Amino acid sequence: MQPQNRQQRLAALRDTIANIERKPALAEMRARAFDGAADGFPRLPGGLLQDVCTDAVRNGGASLGFALGQVRTLFTPKRLAVLYLQLAADAQFFGLPYGPGLSSFGLDPAQLVIVRASDMQDLLWVAEEALACRAVAGIVADIGGAPELLDFTASRRLSLRTVESGTSLFLLRYGADRPASAAHLRWHLAPHRSGRKPFDNRAPGPARWGLTLERGNTGQNTREWILEWTGNAFKSLPDRTGKTRQPHPGAPVSLPLSALLGDPISQTG
Repeated sequence: MQPQNRQQRLAALRDTIANIERKPALAEMRARAFDGAADGFPRLPGGLLQDVCTDAVRNGGASLGFALGQVRTLFTPKRLAVLYLQLAADAQFFGLPYGPGLSSFGLDPAQLVIVRASDMQDLLWVAEEALACRAVAGIVADIGGAPELLDFTASRRLSLRTVESGTSLFLLRYGADRPASAAHLRWHLAPHRSGRKPFDNRAPGPARWGLTLERGNTGQNTREWILEWTGNAFKSLPDRTGKTRQPHPGAPVSLPLSALLGDPISQTG
């Protein structure tokens, strides 16, 4: 009877794992989150793990601006904090978020909690613990490249935690490589020529981004946007032909694009 009991235990464990694999909560969240999205850039809900990829470290400010622009829409009376996670060794190289820049995105610098972890293991631990805090609206983790500890299994665990908590986690990544990830959405971002000011064409205007959705679904057919920050939210702009960019059927994932420089000054957020 002992072998039979063992087989029964194994069968029960397999059923439990199968139920976890189906992730019904994630399916329900996606159906609710993107229902009735407009033609412009959608207002994404909380509870998403998002990879924000850009080709060069110098575009880190643009990636941070895109993530914080989304976090701003996730604040509620009970969720008023945003965490910025960074390795202590990267602090002097990457710098810190700029207070007046945060204010331009409608964020009070006092709402930003900066955490400098000693290593990637500690950073991931802080991210998981922070996801369990109901006072946190969003977490921005400055990851950099493709650390070994942040493999597919680790990202999958984080994706499940975001769904359970309703808190969004943004992983900022640099480089042309795209490591395996269980993120719900993967963006490829590049700085775009800034907007113009009405009375001074030589001055940089509103920040703009060139954005491509490489993986995931927002409930729209559009997978490429030119975004502009209006001071309150993202605004989707038409491309040079006057039409919103649409994906080509069967088109491969877009290759890295070089940043377009403004004339004479560019602003990336």
